[in-house]
Amino acid sequence: MIICMYNEISDKNDNGVTNSVFCVTNRKLCEEDFLTRIERIAKAKPRGIILREKDLSREEYKILAKEVMFICEKYNVSCILHSFVDVAIELQARAIHLPLDRLLQLRDDEKAKFKVIGASCHSMQDAIRAKEAGCTYIVVGHIFETDCKKGLAGRGLGFLQEVCECVDIPVYAIGGITSENIGSVREVGAVGVCIMSGLMRCEEPEKYLANMKEIG
Repeated sequence: MIICMYNEISDKNDNGVTNSVFCVTNRKLCEEDFLTRIERIAKAKPRGIILREKDLSREEYKILAKEVMFICEKYNVSCILHSFVDVAIELQARAIHLPLDRLLQLRDDEKAKFKVIGASCHSMQDAIRAKEAGCTYIVVGHIFETDCKKGLAGRGLGFLQEVCECVDIPVYAIGGITSENIGSVREVGAVGVCIMSGLMRCEEPEKYLANMKEIG
């Protein structure tokens, strides 16, 4: 039996506090059991969790997605599946995040299955194409230098501002986001941020997110 475990993406957490931080997963960065980490993050109430583990096979991803969706439902946190469109449809997920090239291949009948569609963008042209293809939000990066992309300079706040100004859908920044720079990201127009390594590696996800929310 397929159980739909999807929560509407909301601008507020249970305490009515604006919450602008998405967790993007990478199980290879975890120093503890991955699902234990996911539960700790979900308990800390991010805006949502994007299950990015796209290196898995379809069946491996499906098994993991069921478990992560269950945890997210338990804590009333939005779960966004990534890349595996057929798995998301089979599990009746209503939110999907895709690389731009995969988004552009999405059929209208597939798009109709989802209430929330996101895409990763790396230029103003990408952002415009994503919006025209039906995205409800985009993730733009990488903004600052990050260990995930060693040796590559960040695209910077000016780039982020240009993207935010060229589309009328929510823009989330990714790449090197910290409590020290999240305020500047919001100032140039991003509605929020996506965090990968920080949330995969931090000792206390609740304190980490609380600090981000307070400053952002």
